[in-house]
Amino acid sequence: MTIDNRQAVRVTGKIPFACSRVSTEKFEKVLADFNEGISLYNREELADVQVYIGAQSSLARLRDKDEDLAAFLQHIDGKLNLLLKKVDNEPSLVDTLVLQRVSIGANGLAFWSDKEFSKNDIVEIYLLLQPEHVFICCFGTVVECVACRGDQVKPDQRYRVSVNLKLIMDADREELVHYNFKQQSLALKQRRIQKEETE
Repeated sequence: MTIDNRQAVRVTGKIPFACSRVSTEKFEKVLADFNEGISLYNREELADVQVYIGAQSSLARLRDKDEDLAAFLQHIDGKLNLLLKKVDNEPSLVDTLVLQRVSIGANGLAFWSDKEFSKNDIVEIYLLLQPEHVFICCFGTVVECVACRGDQVKPDQRYRVSVNLKLIMDADREELVHYNFKQQSLALKQRRIQKEETE
């Protein structure tokens, strides 16, 4: 299978997600830093996310070896986070992530939003792939924003926004490909189990 075919695989589901418009100036500064070899993650606003994701990843690995210890440490981590929120009035980036319906591909994604975006808006995207707690930060350009129609439209899903990814780390693109194949495999397994149960 070629890289292009692997990147064409898409999966739709609910994941912790955030998207915001950024100015051309901010994007150009991040792009210039990236071209100089500076990671997208070496920015002050992402420091607390790296600490949170690192702790969650370690806890997930520990859970396989010692479930009781992992549960205890998860409890302690939760309490510490609550205490830190009381001390620090600023919401962290992790707090902005909302469980949202997203269609993920390695070259682009679509999400449903309560906010309208304009074509060619530059956006910064954060997403958290579960259950491994893989955090991805990337930038893209809005290709299309379509108003959803019908009686079943939810207030938080009034627009379907399609984004072409412009700036993403190669390792993160591979994580998206891996996540999509894993989700498709799980869906096929679930269908097979349901089919066997009905026979």
